[in-house]
This record gives sequence, C-alpha cells and structure tokens, in this order.
Amino acid sequence: MRLLGSPLPLGTYPCASIPNRRFGGAALSIADRIYLPPSLASLLDEPAAETVVFLEDDNRGAVSPEPVATLDGREFYLSVKGVGSAIDPYASKPLDVQRVAALVGDPDVRARLERPTAPGIDRYITGELWLRGSPYGGQGLEHASVALRVSERADLTSLDGFLIAPLVKICLFPPALEERLRTIHWYRTYTGRFVQELRLVPSNVRIYFHARSTVGNDVRHLFDRFGLDSSARALRFEVQYVRTTVAMMTLFARTLTPDLARGRYTGLDFNDVWLDKDAVIAPDGAVFFVDLEGIDEATVEPEGVREKVEDQMFRSLYEFMFAYEQIEGERARRFGTLGSRKRHFEGVLREALAGDPIVRLEETGRRLELEVRNKGQEASFYTRFPAIDW
Repeated sequence: MRLLGSPLPLGTYPCASIPNRRFGGAALSIADRIYLPPSLASLLDEPAAETVVFLEDDNRGAVSPEPVATLDGREFYLSVKGVGSAIDPYASKPLDVQRVAALVGDPDVRARLERPTAPGIDRYITGELWLRGSPYGGQGLEHASVALRVSERADLTSLDGFLIAPLVKICLFPPALEERLRTIHWYRTYTGRFVQELRLVPSNVRIYFHARSTVGNDVRHLFDRFGLDSSARALRFEVQYVRTTVAMMTLFARTLTPDLARGRYTGLDFNDVWLDKDAVIAPDGAVFFVDLEGIDEATVEPEGVREKVEDQMFRSLYEFMFAYEQIEGERARRFGTLGSRKRHFEGVLREALAGDPIVRLEETGRRLELEVRNKGQEASFYTRFPAIDW
C-alpha cells in the first residue's frame, strides 16, 4: 500500500550510527544516513548523496510513501524523527529563513542559511533546548537512547503483546553540523548530541493528533483507505484495535519484574507520551506505539503495584474508547448495527482477549470486569477494572 500525504523532499548524507542489535539478522537495507530538508543543506560542506521524497509526518517527522520492509507479515515504512519543524515554537507562524537567520550570531552560519535553496517548505532543526533531552525540530541522543533500549527489549515489533514501531538505527549528526545548528536558538542552547531516529511504522495514521488523517477526524477515509468494505472486515479491524490497545494499557503488568534486592517491582511505564498522538494504526487495526522515548522502567513498592496498573488503564481509557466509538460508528453506518452498544462491545472484548495471558474477562453481578494479571502471575497483584455495567 502506498501512503498518502504532503510530499517532503529530503537530502541524504552519510553518517555514523548506533544500530538496534535485535535487527542484526533481519533483511533490512537501511543505510547509515541522515535526512535533511533543502533549507539546511548549506550547513553541510558536502552536497547531498541523493534527494528522496518522503511525506510530512508529525511536527518533526517524515515517512516514506512506499514500504521498505515486511515484519511479522506486515508492511512497514521508513519513519525519520528529527527532520526539522516548519513552525516557530513561540508563535503560530511559519519558521522561515528570515526568522531563523535573525537568531544567529555567527556570521558564517547566518550567511549559509541565507543562501538560496531548492524550492520546498522551509524546515529547521534548531539549537533551542526544547524538551529535556531534545532540540526544537530535531532529536537528541538522550531521548533516542531510551527509545533504543525499549526497542531492543522487544521481539522485533512485540513486547509481551505490546506492539511497537521499532527503532532500527540512531543516526548521529556530524560534529560540524551540530555546532552550526547549536547557534540557532532563541533563549537557551541544547548541549547534547543531535541525532535522527530511523524507525519502521505500519502506517502514518494516528489516533487523533499529529497527522492529517486520523481515526478521530477522518474515519470514513480510514475505512476507504484500509479497504474495510464489509462488516466482517470492519469487525476484524475492531477486534485487532481492541486487542492491541488493551495490551498497551496493561504494559506495566505485562513487564512486571521483582527487584528482589530492594523488595520492589519494576515495569515499563509511559511518561508524557499518549495513545492519541504517539501511536499509529495499521491497516488491519493493530495499534503500534511509535514514540518510544517516553517509555521507561518505573519502580514501585509492593503496595503500589495495583495502583500503577490502574493508573495505566485510566491514563488511556478515554482515547481508547473515543477511537473505538469512531470505528464502530462508521462500521454501523455502513453495514448496520449488531445489537445494543454494550452487547456489541462485550462481543468484541471477548474475541479480542481470547488467549491473552494477562487480561481476562470476569463477570461480577451486573458488571463485566477486566482482570489484569501480571507477567509473574502473582495473584496478590491481580487488578479488577470495570469494562461494562449492565
């Protein structure tokens, strides 16, 4: 399938890289290179090896329109994180060459930026300290290293049922380019390494934010694009969506490990990353988490395990149900309803969770609950969460 979006030409430049060791035996031909927009080409001393047309994706990302690999039976596309932003961070205006050049005190860098460039949307990686570990418009080694650690824990695309868009390589910017970019800042300078993440994604359709086409704002287009042309196909899509999203919402339980030396427990948790903007949905409905930089280990006392499990469930509950409602609403609009809202959701849940080693459905009086177990099957930490009240 060819992805749709706004074209974004990027020049390629050779670089050093840090590979994902889990991909050592995989048949991937992703070169060690960084991808820069024409507006930054003059900051390098050598011309681009070639120009490749990507699609705009997120504020600082790009994605290839054609697939580059097949993993676990799915097509994946090359996603590059850190190709520059087109928007001024402190104003709702385009980040053009005049605004950028005015920030630079180094006359050589300013002159380089002001050279005429190939036509296209101006995008800039700056030296402005933005997030704790990243420059505005780019990506930092600190954040990319967290994403790499998470990716290397997975079996290519799955971490105990939690699906990820794997980070294949961290590509390092040449030192001379880093120093020139560092001079472009408003207030404070990012001092770390500038890098790009080369990732594999199954689509460029997000749940709600950070994409032109999302489940939330264009579900009709999603059905057409993914070929959901029958009720049966739409139902399979729903089931995959629910199965993989519940796995995401129970990540801490799925990765729960005892820290015997300290009498505590560790598991993976989310920090400032969210289902609605940091995950994409594949053509079969499976949800893959893309921005892995916000996932890291959390350590809690034994009495805090169930609270952490509940927190993760509540954290994404609204986004989970919002997207489900859009998908089921469009399925019903096209092909007809299948009973009451609650009964239909119960049927989808039962099919989605059949065989799940961590989450089971339990009936308690007039309530259907999710029983969230854990990787070590420690019954004292089992957590009940309401699914449907009758």
